[in-house]
Amino acid sequence: MTVIAPPAASAPPRPGGRGARAVPALMSACVVLCVGLVAAVNLAIPQLAGGSLRPSSDELLWIVDAYVIAFACLLIPAGALGDRLGRKGALLTGLAVFAAGCALSALAPGAEALIAARALTGAGAALVMPATLSLTLQAAAPERRAHAIALWTAATGAAGALGNLGGGLAMEYLPWQGLFWAAVPPALALLALTAWLAPRGERHPAHADPVGTVLFVLAFMALLYGVIEGPGRGWGSPAVLGAFTVAALLLAAFTGHALRAAQPLIDPRVFAVRRLRAGVAGVAVTFFGLFALFFVNAQYLQYAKGYAPVVTGLAIGPLVLGMLLVARRGVDLAARFGTRPVVAAGLLVLAGGLALLSLADADTPYPLYAGVLLVMAVGMGLSMPALSGAIIGALPRERSGLGSGLNGAAREMGSALGVAVMGTVLAGRFAGALPPGVPDGSAGQALTAAGELGPAARAEVVAAFTDAMGAGFRVVAAVVAVLAVLVLFWFGGDEA
Repeated sequence: MTVIAPPAASAPPRPGGRGARAVPALMSACVVLCVGLVAAVNLAIPQLAGGSLRPSSDELLWIVDAYVIAFACLLIPAGALGDRLGRKGALLTGLAVFAAGCALSALAPGAEALIAARALTGAGAALVMPATLSLTLQAAAPERRAHAIALWTAATGAAGALGNLGGGLAMEYLPWQGLFWAAVPPALALLALTAWLAPRGERHPAHADPVGTVLFVLAFMALLYGVIEGPGRGWGSPAVLGAFTVAALLLAAFTGHALRAAQPLIDPRVFAVRRLRAGVAGVAVTFFGLFALFFVNAQYLQYAKGYAPVVTGLAIGPLVLGMLLVARRGVDLAARFGTRPVVAAGLLVLAGGLALLSLADADTPYPLYAGVLLVMAVGMGLSMPALSGAIIGALPRERSGLGSGLNGAAREMGSALGVAVMGTVLAGRFAGALPPGVPDGSAGQALTAAGELGPAARAEVVAAFTDAMGAGFRVVAAVVAVLAVLVLFWFGGDEA
């Protein structure tokens, strides 16, 4: 077999030229589209639950998480492929697959087909994300790299909130299929603009490691299967215990393979760098909290507060504004006071905001709810730029694709686990608190059934939902607080 060496790396765009000026904004737009869709689908949950597909509570979780699982698990091999074959080509391919997956999602005839199409869309997003950060850094002057990372990181955080807004607008005027159709034109437009404006990405030797990728994907899927199916099947059921056992065995097999392989997907030895461990864990726990919020936010505002979808989308605005404003200062604060104190403040404020959200019920005034969202925004805006910078800074420049892949994988794994944990606690507590005569099911289905029994029954269902939501937030806040201590311990090894 003839091996064709990749062409030499192309030079970055000329500083001040058209490409250099446009690349950061263009890459941020790609980030907003891919990450925004993770959050936007939560606005469609009420329509999906009451629509013709009639998904169960577990199927709703899989519809949300299928995209995130594929996104998370394929980010690192996608980053390696971009390093080896060219980041611009990986980005263009990813946008094309993303658009195709959205179209197939809109055309899905059943829940299973929708789950599969969502997974395909996530695979496209996985090709997009590592290339966006790599191309942004390639186009940035050395003295602007820290600010380029901050801009990209702010886009990843704000994208979730903007996805809520876009999803709300779509669900106000369109059926749930319209959400996925609405994502196709922007994906194709970004594909055309990237082909025109983005520089050819640098290429470096890298290996996708298909064996490691399969082991990693299957391990994460088994873990999420156990978390999602636990309430319905029972935590001690053979299926759930088997899933956790399989996840542990596959993870052990993945680690053993990675230690022996010449070019592993992830070399476990890189995590000997405490700063890298801290950055990966910190990004994961930040998005764990954020997407736990996103999973229930739309349902809370529509079911408990009675907001229309478009108002629900707008109601997340304080989170967007606060995150954008604080993230711009996060780099400067970390440079002045050190990474560890800024990350500590950010994660602890985030945990506090999640704990405060556990007190929300149907009577909570929106200004008070918005104030708590601002608290969370401050926490994430402080911590995320410093955490992403720690990951990228811990690896050499020629491995920036791997670094951005690790950063993205940590983000999406945290997102998937946040949705799974919040959804699991919500489903378990909600089912046990339903009034007599209301069948078990999703919150939307229960409210529909309760509406036929009268206002009192509906109020009981809403109270059951907010009580279950509060329990979920308490669990999530506790996880964030505990893991924050571990993150800070690891940072302490590299920075006083």
